[in-house]
Amino acid sequence: MPGLTAPSDYSEEPPRHPALKINSKEPFNAEPHRSALVTSYITPVDFFYKRNHGPIPKVEDLSRYSVYISGLVNKPIQLSMADIWALPKYNVTATLQCAGNRRTAMSKVRKVRGVGWDISALGNATWGGAKLSDVLELVGIPKLSSVTSLGGKHVEFVSVDKCKEEKGGPYTASIPLKQATDPDADVLLAYEMNGEVLNRDHGYPLRVVVPGFIGARSVKWLDSINIIEEECQGFFTQKDYKMFPPTVDWDNIDWSTRRPQMDFPVQSAICTLEDVDVIKEGKARIAGYALSGGGRGIERVDISVDGGKTWVEARRYQKDNVPYVSDGPQSDRWAWVLFEATLDIPANAEIVAKAVDSAANVQPENVEDIWNLRGILNTSWHRIKIQNSSCVGRSKL
Repeated sequence: MPGLTAPSDYSEEPPRHPALKINSKEPFNAEPHRSALVTSYITPVDFFYKRNHGPIPKVEDLSRYSVYISGLVNKPIQLSMADIWALPKYNVTATLQCAGNRRTAMSKVRKVRGVGWDISALGNATWGGAKLSDVLELVGIPKLSSVTSLGGKHVEFVSVDKCKEEKGGPYTASIPLKQATDPDADVLLAYEMNGEVLNRDHGYPLRVVVPGFIGARSVKWLDSINIIEEECQGFFTQKDYKMFPPTVDWDNIDWSTRRPQMDFPVQSAICTLEDVDVIKEGKARIAGYALSGGGRGIERVDISVDGGKTWVEARRYQKDNVPYVSDGPQSDRWAWVLFEATLDIPANAEIVAKAVDSAANVQPENVEDIWNLRGILNTSWHRIKIQNSSCVGRSKL
């Protein structure tokens, strides 16, 4: 594309914060330390997880960059950044989460394929940009449409990056047209993140943000938008990010038997402790995040210090001085909820967190029940095994 190019190698990568945990260097995939996640409701850009499938594209000339919208529409159009800036701007606070978040815990049950994410493959940001529903009106698609006059039912996003999974072709993904044209779904063509221009790692100059969906649908470095009849046929829609039962392995998998994953289940994790940690016996602050897909709020976060025999409800919060109410008008419906509880920690405790969303969905107890060969959507209870420092000290005598 004129103005925006995808390098063929990794010699021009942008700088990254040295504190990030690198899970893959080429392509670059990294996450912050878990304790950094709960220091603020809005995740600083430097500590927002980085998920890439190839070298990071570069803008050579922003004035020559444009997005072409075509397909099953009556009037295709080419939009420059000036055209997009001229549309009404919206700020949407939304959490993006990689479908592979917490994959390492699932891999301990049985081997899975994919980047070895801990619990920090997510982040919460305020995204600024134009609503996709406004953009699609420019090509003659009314708001709240589920099908165009020419039969289009899905919106495909095409990046400019080069992915080995696509044999050097671009990353692609699609969402249903009814999602794209619903103003209340808050799907954005975003050019800002936390009040600043997007950086290269996060999609500069323009990316899609689909709140409530897995991160794989929020395509970066946008090249074009196609209105199509069927779902996108690209690798990451048809042969990845699908949820299979534990009985399916690489010898008997049939990708066509499952639909592409869109929104994500209820999730929570403890960030103030490692999965196996040593602390003093007595009171300790337990804090972390909880979220659910589809705009569902978090109704409750339960904490146990005895492996799930008894529970205490944690305090939930988002913004300072604004009480959090699940699905309340002052709450950010697309964003995570932070939680905390100060509890007495007995000797050799097993601390567990589980969340319940506004539809009464609750996290499954055991990771074995949701194991899948790609290691996606590990939303099982998050468990922390504690050794008290006094016990550790005695064991060394």
